[in-house]
Amino acid sequence: MNLKTLDLNLLTALDALLREANVSRAALRIGLSQPATSHALQRLRDIFGDPLLVRTGVRMELTPRALALRAPLAQALDQVRGLFVPDDFDAARSERQFRLMMPDLAVELLMPPLMAKVTRLAPNVRIDVVPWRGPAIFHAEFARTIDLVISIGNAFKGFHRQLLYTDSDALAVRRGHPVGSRLKRREAFLAARHVGVIIRGNAEDLIDTWLHSKGVERHISLVVPGYLEALHVAARTDLVAFVPRRLIAALSQQLGLVAVTPPLDPGIDEQFMFHPTRAQMDSGSIWLRRLMLETGRQLEQARRKLP
Repeated sequence: MNLKTLDLNLLTALDALLREANVSRAALRIGLSQPATSHALQRLRDIFGDPLLVRTGVRMELTPRALALRAPLAQALDQVRGLFVPDDFDAARSERQFRLMMPDLAVELLMPPLMAKVTRLAPNVRIDVVPWRGPAIFHAEFARTIDLVISIGNAFKGFHRQLLYTDSDALAVRRGHPVGSRLKRREAFLAARHVGVIIRGNAEDLIDTWLHSKGVERHISLVVPGYLEALHVAARTDLVAFVPRRLIAALSQQLGLVAVTPPLDPGIDEQFMFHPTRAQMDSGSIWLRRLMLETGRQLEQARRKLP
């Protein structure tokens, strides 16, 4: 392909056609007439040697080649648009909206101190937090919709990873639990009734994944989708929640919980901050990442104070 002979406006038309899978709607999206958009589609078919859109009954559907083009084309157009966006981010005047994805425990631990900083430095900035949706969501199209992700796990394709803070796990029980202090012993731990936490995207509680590797099976009486639900249940029943220690400390006074060191210790948990590769040099993203990393460092400094 000789780029000198390529009309780059065709890429905008292609993006609209791939998004809409309909010539009329694509024409409205880019402000062209339907005949002009149909002509653009024919030129694109000639260039790619593929029909791109085919009629199936009363509908138009994307060919496999067209489906494969959607993500890289959208990413390429974002990068081109980025050439014309000013680099400066004026936090005090910005009205930018940032979209973050994280599990409930990260919201509880990170967002209050982070929002105190954001409110002071950028009072008109808005932060939207969406629930954790599992590792399968990490793909090029998702990267275009998100600014930061907080999660455990390995690096995901199209994202950069930075260590945010570390944690360990403990048993959360209500104050006055009849066998609370004895849960440090293996036999009491195995005899207790537990509440498990299976976050969306996981097949089982990560604690149970680790316990099974040691040949240990605990007694799960209840499964909930988040750590906060587990702590609320533990606070009002005799069920035991095996959860991150920082979260117990953050809510112990409010919920009447105590932390008990488990007889089996999974070791240190690492929470990471992920940001899309496309935002590596974006000044607003850099600003938010710095605030988040500062918040993580403050958690680390407070670690030795945990019970």
